[in-house]
Amino acid sequence: MQALGILFAIMIALAVVLIVRITRRGTSGAETAEGLRLEQDRRVQAHQDRMSYNAMLMHGTPPTISDSYRP
Repeated sequence: MQALGILFAIMIALAVVLIVRITRRGTSGAETAEGLRLEQDRRVQAHQDRMSYNAMLMHGTPPTISDSYRP
């Protein structure tokens, strides 16, 4: 019975440490104007890539489960 209590205490302590670690990490984005511009350019490029290379545009059909197998 005591071992079960120790196990729960360790799990709770681990959860608290992870929560504190994640909340303190924050979003460490760019701090300069140049860095912000680069981040924005990459975000726009990623959006354009997602729109340009989707299954409907590339193959003319919606994606299916069998798309992973192509002879």
